[in-house]
Amino acid sequence: MAMDTMAEEEARVTVGVDTHGEVHVAAVLDERGKLLGTQSFPTTVNGHRRLVTWACGFGIVVAVGVEGTGAWGAGVARYLTTEGFRVLEVDRPDRRTRRKRGKSDIIDAEAAARAVQAGTASGIPKARNGAVEAIRALRVARRSAVKSRSQAALQLHSLVSTAPDELREELRTLKFGDLIARCARFRSVDPAAAVSATKRALRSIARRWFVLDREIAELDATLEPLVRTAAPNLLQMNGVGTDVAGQLLVTAGDNPDRLRSEAAFAHLCGVSPIPASSGRTDRHRLNRGGDRQANAALYRVVLCRLRWDPRTIAYAERRTKSGLTKPEILRCLKRYVAREIYQELCRLPG
Repeated sequence: MAMDTMAEEEARVTVGVDTHGEVHVAAVLDERGKLLGTQSFPTTVNGHRRLVTWACGFGIVVAVGVEGTGAWGAGVARYLTTEGFRVLEVDRPDRRTRRKRGKSDIIDAEAAARAVQAGTASGIPKARNGAVEAIRALRVARRSAVKSRSQAALQLHSLVSTAPDELREELRTLKFGDLIARCARFRSVDPAAAVSATKRALRSIARRWFVLDREIAELDATLEPLVRTAAPNLLQMNGVGTDVAGQLLVTAGDNPDRLRSEAAFAHLCGVSPIPASSGRTDRHRLNRGGDRQANAALYRVVLCRLRWDPRTIAYAERRTKSGLTKPEILRCLKRYVAREIYQELCRLPG
């Protein structure tokens, strides 16, 4: 009996968690891959605590695979990391696997645990507990405001182009700044008349644009010192401003040491070429994966350097003479910038 108890205490298990908005479903596997049990837990701190107690009842937890650590699984991943568990990020099963096995929360939780045991899940999730998480939250609000402001500008131009003739002739030649200011001062007398109703709509959109523009300016003023404090040297790099630095910090997370190499960071940003060789053909193709916001940030850095940096300009001219197209040169430069950014991220306090 004592030997059996000792064997149970020394058992090493792997946990998989399928995450949702209200409940998380967990599955436990032993070292041989045998399913030991499954259970559902609420998405609260008490639920996370119960999950840990339940999982530890099967033995020593070697690792926990959590699906969706950037969404529903952020809270449980953060809690498990704080409790000292080795947490790994698990991608959702591909469609081929789901067609074979079906789809349920228990199946997904078991698949998460098996992905950890097989080594296909090896990514460390973002810590989401420091200054970079604060920057991420503010950038979410800023991105939404920028998108809404762009929508308002497009709607304004659309209304002007379809406005009654006398109103369209008055507004169509104005520059955008003058157009916004003019529309914001409109007065509507009779909303039943086409001209008056159009003026009312233009005034509403213009005033909305001003509100969003002021909101974006306030968010920028809040973000700038946060980014500068988090990564002062990053902002000293050629072509890197507050917006680009903030995005790249968010991509790396509060624990940039989770990125194993600069190649891993390049892959995360979608700037690492993907092998597409076959037989005697040796080639690579464009990487369309990764964080597209980070990819766009690197693209903006490259465009800035192509305009102002002598070394980058000389590089582009040299590669053009060697036969590379402009898109190919841009991809090469983005890969080079990713290497520079990674080296700076490695110097940040983790």
